[in-house]
Amino acid sequence: MIWKIVGGTIFVLLAAIGLLSVSSHFITDLLWYGAVGYRSVFITTILWRWGFAVLLFLVGALFIGWNLWQTRFAIRQALWRIPRLNKAVKPKLVYFLIAAISLVGGLFLASSLSGYWWEFVQFIKAQSFDILDPVFHKDVSFFFFTLPVLRLTSIGVLILLVLSIIVCGLVYLGAFGLEASSAARKHMGWLAASFVFIRSFSYLFDAYELVYSPEGALYGAGFTDVNVRIWVFRVLMVVGWLAALTILRYAYGGSFRLVAGTLIVWIIFGITLGNLLPTAVQNWVVSPNEFERERAFLDNHINMTRLAYGMDDFEEREFPLNKTLTTGENSSVSSTLQNIRLWDPRPVLPTYQQLQEMRLYYSFTDADVDRYVLNNEYRQVLLSARELDVNRIQNKTWINQHLQYTHGYGVVMSPVNEATKQGLPVFWISDIPPKSTVDIDLVEPRIYFGEKTDQYVIVNTKTDEFDYPLGDGNAFNRYDGADGVYLSTFLHRLAFAMRFGESRILLSSDITPESRVLFDRNIIERAKKLAPFLRYDNDPYIVIHNGRLFWMIDAYVYSYRFPYAQPTLGWGNYIRNSVKVVVDAYNGSIDFYQVEPDALLETYRAVFPNLIKPITEMPLGLREHMRYPEDLLVIQARMYGTYHMTDTRVFYNREDVWSFAREIYADREQEVLPYYVMMEFPDGVGEEMVLMMPFIPARRNNMVAWLGARNDGENYGNVVVFKFPKDTLTLGPAQVEARIDQDPEISQLLSLWGRSGSQVIRGNLLVLPVGASIIYVEPLYLQSEQSGIPQLQRVIAADQDELVMAENVETALELLLDRVGVKPDTVQKKEETAVEQEPSLDWSSQAYLLYEGAAQSLRQGDFGGFGEAWEALGELLRELNRE
Repeated sequence: MIWKIVGGTIFVLLAAIGLLSVSSHFITDLLWYGAVGYRSVFITTILWRWGFAVLLFLVGALFIGWNLWQTRFAIRQALWRIPRLNKAVKPKLVYFLIAAISLVGGLFLASSLSGYWWEFVQFIKAQSFDILDPVFHKDVSFFFFTLPVLRLTSIGVLILLVLSIIVCGLVYLGAFGLEASSAARKHMGWLAASFVFIRSFSYLFDAYELVYSPEGALYGAGFTDVNVRIWVFRVLMVVGWLAALTILRYAYGGSFRLVAGTLIVWIIFGITLGNLLPTAVQNWVVSPNEFERERAFLDNHINMTRLAYGMDDFEEREFPLNKTLTTGENSSVSSTLQNIRLWDPRPVLPTYQQLQEMRLYYSFTDADVDRYVLNNEYRQVLLSARELDVNRIQNKTWINQHLQYTHGYGVVMSPVNEATKQGLPVFWISDIPPKSTVDIDLVEPRIYFGEKTDQYVIVNTKTDEFDYPLGDGNAFNRYDGADGVYLSTFLHRLAFAMRFGESRILLSSDITPESRVLFDRNIIERAKKLAPFLRYDNDPYIVIHNGRLFWMIDAYVYSYRFPYAQPTLGWGNYIRNSVKVVVDAYNGSIDFYQVEPDALLETYRAVFPNLIKPITEMPLGLREHMRYPEDLLVIQARMYGTYHMTDTRVFYNREDVWSFAREIYADREQEVLPYYVMMEFPDGVGEEMVLMMPFIPARRNNMVAWLGARNDGENYGNVVVFKFPKDTLTLGPAQVEARIDQDPEISQLLSLWGRSGSQVIRGNLLVLPVGASIIYVEPLYLQSEQSGIPQLQRVIAADQDELVMAENVETALELLLDRVGVKPDTVQKKEETAVEQEPSLDWSSQAYLLYEGAAQSLRQGDFGGFGEAWEALGELLRELNRE
């Protein structure tokens, strides 16, 4: 008796542990969603997912069960024919078999289609796009939501019909052999006719799918599709229905020859009309006069592609290029050139890593461009978060990785347009604890949630958390943020021990009821867990707001279902940056904000009404740091390079295709990708941050246009395309790079640096619109093999005619503007001061000034200027000697 009790207890415990192990992810996820304030999202997802699976199971089981019920007498007859079972056949056995087979059929249907629950949910909650497709004149929402569900429904019905035909056919075969009864013949006839009817009906869906046809001169339905294939599908559908009727007639005593003949005709029509006829029309009717045949459909393709990528809202303007800067442009020069970006994330990141990581376990993943009002000036800056990478910890114990080293600390900020005398970035925020030289303070610099936080941590344990290095020791901290699931009970600890496969969570004496576990801390994975239907940008960026750190992530709605629109590999053919995600780096709170109206996103909001908030609820201080995403502009720009051609004939002949400009970065040629600059836009609203990029004609290097996406205020999201005059040559980045290579003084200096064992890094060649002119600026960095830190050594500035190099951007611009006859305010003031203070100089003062000028020219690599100064110094000394 005792052994039975012990055995029973052990069995119950093992069963409970097994159940907890299976359900640990469900339990801990439920707790996680509750901790972040989105339990309703979790419950809604579970109800839809499991509700849909149960519905499929019931439909499948009932359908197969009903059909098997029609065969219940045949089942008994079939069992009687089995010698070993003929005496045991009873109604209960028949009912059991019917129920068992029905349940298996229901499970099969549910397992086959339950993964498509999201498509059915979108269909139920679908919102209208208010855009009609040009062929079938249906709202685009039909192709996004209705057509996929119709297709899946037909597949589900066909699966049930096939299963029923197989099971019922075997029953009838076992009961009657090949001589089926009249009832069996009618039953199987209805099943077969239904299968043919549904399969024929799917031709209608094939016709709708032609709006995604990749064949012919365009993506979408072309001449052959609209005038031949659609009608072929309709004919095949009607012939299929006739075949279904002949099957029914045969079931009720008709001739099998009629069935066979109709099916043969159906197959022949499918081969000839479905394949041979469209091919013949395409080759013999369309191809000889393709443009005229496809003209209307090319219009459809162009217009729908522009709509799908948001290019229909691009504003096109003419850029009245003036090759030479004029004095009237000085105000624009001062405003635009104040924030010329000398540092971009690539050369500045190694500097941050070398000078500001402080300890081996700290890591800077990326440096991001943003803008702030600092000391009453609107400045563009680079900002990078100092995260903690547990993989760099030397002593990788469980306590160190999960209880003690829990968070990163602080950020580094530097202006994009300043450098020290050593050619390094100027740090405005740096060190640990953070020190700021501008009017911005970090009240909470700790980073518990970031790009590198891939492991769970347990906070508020008996082991104090490492905060930051302090002298020869360390500072410690206890987490008082809002995130985390309390490990307040044995079951909580057991569930998380099961989830993470770590018994120490259950056994460690360091963990108390006040301890909390923080997991899913990677900001991208955190967002994906809440909204997996969105796609997330690969470049989250850190923002300082009210002394706290926040991550901002661009999120996209995307689809392959937009009719006629050319797809982009990996993205689909419809994309919108409709959502901004904000994650508190300390608390882990996450908010989704809708930044533009979108029918696809409205559908998602209808499913999860408490997930996505209107943009008006985002704090103004965070809204001021929204950026037009680079990933989106790259996709749009690649499309726009072709689809800016709205004239059908020009588009068909590809007469004016634009490409991305080329530049030399470091020592290799690459595409010029979008970059953020501070500039005064031509509409005169003041200085703002613009994401811009230049265009060149295909297979040529001169510049034909530049594209700018605006980031500030009410203009956020507006994209403007400025086209250069076609009768004037505007230098492209590659042509300016060639001029740099051909300049004897610059090339000589670059060769000299290269021979000294250092690497010359040529930075981004910036194309800067200034008034009605274009200025090109390229920084030059020198990186020694020992330090690995790029140092800014020279700045090259150019316009359409002149090219100069100097030690800093101010001098380079002054030289450039001076050569073209423009005197900026700074230059004029220096000259006025020089005139006012121009007493007659003695010989020693003149000699010293000439010497300083020669030394300055040598440092700048201006060998011509050095030679002139040296000659003047020699002449002065010769005169002195003669006296």
